[in-house]
Amino acid sequence: MAGRARLLDVIAGAAVLVGGVEWTIQAIEPQWGRLTLVGPDGVTEVRSISWLINHPDVRAAAPKRTASTAIQPPGLTDLTPDQLRRARNRAAHVLEAETGFRGGDASRARPGEPRPAYDPACTTLTERRRAKAAEIKAMPPEEAHALGLTGLGFRTLEGLAKVAREDLTQACADGRWTRRRVGHPSVTEEIREAIFAVRKECGPRSKIGMSAKHRLLHQYVRERFPDYPTEKVPGRRTLAVVWREWFGTGGGRQRYERSAAAAAEAGVGARVVVHRPGQVLALDSTPLPVKLRETVFGEPTEATLTIALDVFTHSVPAFRLTPKADQSIDIAMLLRDVMLPLPMRPDWGEEMAWPYPGVPAEIVAGFTGHPVAGLPFFVPETVTTDHGSSYKNHELVAAQRELGCNILPARVLRPSDKFAVERAFGAFNTLLFQQLPGFTGVDVADRGADVEGDAVLTFAQMEHLIATWIVAVWQQRKLGEYAPSWGPGEDHSPNSLFAAAMQQGGFCLRVPEPELYYRLLRRHHVKIQPHRGVKVLGLWYHGDVLDQPHCQLPSNRGGKHAGKWVVASDRRDRRTVFFQDPDDHDSWHTLRWNGLPPEGEVPAFSDKTASTLLAQARQSGLSPRSDDKLLPVLLDLLGTVAPVDQWSTQTTKKDRVARSREQTRARAAAADRPRPGEASRQPAAMFPAWREHADSVDREVDADRRRRREASLTQAELVAPPLLDESLGANLFLLPTASKTADDESRENA
Repeated sequence: MAGRARLLDVIAGAAVLVGGVEWTIQAIEPQWGRLTLVGPDGVTEVRSISWLINHPDVRAAAPKRTASTAIQPPGLTDLTPDQLRRARNRAAHVLEAETGFRGGDASRARPGEPRPAYDPACTTLTERRRAKAAEIKAMPPEEAHALGLTGLGFRTLEGLAKVAREDLTQACADGRWTRRRVGHPSVTEEIREAIFAVRKECGPRSKIGMSAKHRLLHQYVRERFPDYPTEKVPGRRTLAVVWREWFGTGGGRQRYERSAAAAAEAGVGARVVVHRPGQVLALDSTPLPVKLRETVFGEPTEATLTIALDVFTHSVPAFRLTPKADQSIDIAMLLRDVMLPLPMRPDWGEEMAWPYPGVPAEIVAGFTGHPVAGLPFFVPETVTTDHGSSYKNHELVAAQRELGCNILPARVLRPSDKFAVERAFGAFNTLLFQQLPGFTGVDVADRGADVEGDAVLTFAQMEHLIATWIVAVWQQRKLGEYAPSWGPGEDHSPNSLFAAAMQQGGFCLRVPEPELYYRLLRRHHVKIQPHRGVKVLGLWYHGDVLDQPHCQLPSNRGGKHAGKWVVASDRRDRRTVFFQDPDDHDSWHTLRWNGLPPEGEVPAFSDKTASTLLAQARQSGLSPRSDDKLLPVLLDLLGTVAPVDQWSTQTTKKDRVARSREQTRARAAAADRPRPGEASRQPAAMFPAWREHADSVDREVDADRRRRREASLTQAELVAPPLLDESLGANLFLLPTASKTADDESRENA
């Protein structure tokens, strides 16, 4: 049996492998020299002990390990630096006793080696071992302990000599350093059952402390195990340690702990591995920590920043800057921007152009019709959002389905589900926003003395600044802990990760049609009224296309909305709606509100203003069927009945900011709306005039006053009175001649 990995124990109950088949020794009869073996299928055989010992293929079976006894072997990495130094010093002394050299070979001899007592040329192995044991015994105990040589005697040297050279350092380490953890002896099967019962009970309850859990543990043990000694129940500190080892720290809120447990039971808590661009796109919004100037009156106002972040490359293919809170139409247009290449802007240099190898910039420019900046664009597959009202809107859900995206909402108040976009917001704050004038700080306590006075950037300037910073800085910035799985430890940026993905999986050069804008808008199923048009959300709209004969009849569409026509509206600008041509589905016609004067004379208004307009019209007794009468109500609502030089004093700051927000949303809608021959998005205007809105309203107020004055006077009343010189004569200093008065004429007639 020499040379086998394990000695063969011929005892009852031992398991042996005979020819690769496991047998169990059931009984031994030494007086007869035989034993009884039981096979895996229950077959019993009686064999002699000599047959078992002399069998050419017999060995002891490996002991069966349970989950509680299984353990991974320790290694040198489990030792502290001091323990590793002492183990290596102990191994060097063993090698000196075996070979005469602490390095284990004459080729690695240290200065002064071999020493006379360990010279292999004139000493034997036994003599060297005895000399080493005597040397260590003569050392002071403190020195021997510090060097790790305590207990290194003659028998120990013999035993360590059988260990392989590569395992000698590990064998020389003290076994107490890597001793197996035995857990908590006080946690018996009864206590284990009680702990799990308490945890299950605490799930639906409100959150309680460890002291209350300890009392529940005592209560469970006392009622379920009356004979269990009370003094053997673990204390509160032991319960806290066991609870932390088994169930974690428990720092989460009870509501979210229950939702996480329900998700784990449903099997939806698996980790998603992202391995290509566009596989997961994270959307989120945050208040912009910089005060901006609105573009009508120049008042300081707040904005919301919404970004789309590709989880694989950490690129920001699109963003939106909206006044106040964002809406579902803004998010839908953001998803459209992700699919469109970003055009180069006038002040951008060649270093910001399309840089990705494999797809030349000329090819991309040929598809889009303009030079393209160095920013990825792709079709998103899965969209991860939070639970804001704009993200849960059914219109946005319909837009995402129109794009073919899978909607994957994050769990409520779980930033870990979209940690990448949360980290991106933090990076935007520290790398860009904190250096800008008008920065508001983390909270009110950290805010500057006059943040609104420091605000100098407009919406257009901030949008251009963020776009330039993303292309020039963010896309080229080195990523720290976000290295890909196929390149751990390598330096990557969002641009390099996107280029590597293009080399690995190719690139789908797919640019959506301009008509995608209309497909993402809100749909309305309406009937066309002759000479009136269509009624959408309380307002009537009309266009020349509705006067065609085939539009005067009910639609041929069937289904749920049979006989009705489809009209799309943009909630950011209620002045117009869009009608799809029934003959050419790629053509859309613009229908203007019936109450609008000629183009450009009425400022834009949104859904909120239209609802207020209709409410005031009903309160004033005006019939909503006459759209011409709604125009004065709209002008009164917008605060334009006063002269322009009195607007800043007659209106409040809240009204001015709301009006500016509507103008900004209208410009965003106009920028998103495709123009003839346009194939991609265009940058917004850089520096819009603040007084443009005021001038347009001034002209409309003068025209409205003129129309009302002319309508209230007759033609006869418009005759000018005679001049003074005509009534008195040529010479103003002559007295008038005597003339008959009305009384004289009456007396003469009498």
